[in-house]
Amino acid sequence: MTRALLIVAHGQPSDPGPPEAEMHALAARVARNLPGWDVRSATLAEPDALRAALQGADDPLVFPLFMADGWFIRSLLPRRLAEAGVPGLRILAPFGLLPGTGALAVTVLQEALASRGWRAEDTVLVLAAHGSGRSPYPADAARALQSAIAVQLPFAESRLGFIEESPELVEVAEGAGPHALCLPLFVARWGHVEDDIPAALHAAGFQGVTLPPLGTDARVPALIAKAVAGA
Repeated sequence: MTRALLIVAHGQPSDPGPPEAEMHALAARVARNLPGWDVRSATLAEPDALRAALQGADDPLVFPLFMADGWFIRSLLPRRLAEAGVPGLRILAPFGLLPGTGALAVTVLQEALASRGWRAEDTVLVLAAHGSGRSPYPADAARALQSAIAVQLPFAESRLGFIEESPELVEVAEGAGPHALCLPLFVARWGHVEDDIPAALHAAGFQGVTLPPLGTDARVPALIAKAVAGA
């Protein structure tokens, strides 16, 4: 029997089409790492995308392409699945909480340091995360990744700033100097990554290097596939 997987992301309510297309491309890459699986995708921001993706799927596992647990995964996603006619599906741990995500962040930063001939000991790390004014889960997930990085890489400073709670990114990015790396702890180049993070870094006078969001790394499809196969 063919196993089914549905990858779900929040998407971008203001312009849902491009993220929906990106998710379809991600699903295809994950499928190449999961032979024999029926891999589908949807964003919550695209009307009826979830219902369409579930048509004909046989009891799929649901993988949330989110950085943290919380309201979207605990409340909204189960409700939307039930509204689409498939209540009770198994929802896996989100991308940001996978054991391999911290290791991926370390690898990405090691490569960024090596490509510039920098040492972690001489470099300031700025982590940009979403945060939330209503739930502790997003900040907790970001702090867990910060801790996982610190175990492996002795940066001169490790600063964590948020878009939607304190300390704000603009505050922690100030004075980082030119020998700094900013890693956005986001799954894609949508919304906050395109607008709020660049605006905050500009306002802070950030002189360092801004890396692509963690969830866009080329190794992510294999990481998702490994988590799904292990489930």
